Amino acid sequence: MTVVAVMLAGALGAVARFVVDGAIKQWRPTTFPWATFIINVSGSLLLGFLAGLVMFHSAPTGWQTVLGTGFCGGYTTFSTASFETVRLAEKRRTMSAAVYALGSVLVSSLVCGLGLVLAWAL
Repeated sequence: MTVVAVMLAGALGAVARFVVDGAIKQWRPTTFPWATFIINVSGSLLLGFLAGLVMFHSAPTGWQTVLGTGFCGGYTTFSTASFETVRLAEKRRTMSAAVYALGSVLVSSLVCGLGLVLAWAL
């Protein structure tokens, strides 16, 4: 049953990513991959918060499995971030590629920690 729940949550996460990506690209058309950046950062925040709920408030571990692995796994897209980094580098936008690659990992890690802190503070 858990496997099915993770699959469904992953499908919902992928649909959410598609919708958010489209909305951001429509709101702010640019060659810089802001949509993927925002999706990965917001997904990292959610994952940190879920982990914090499980760690600090005895939330069911199934939440982290289904929502963390399933939804956040389907929603975030670090493979696309890697592709977009290479695409920026191929266009000779090396500084943008470096800032994007390092910024994605750094900011996503920081907001994941922020999610833990927010859950702890509840």
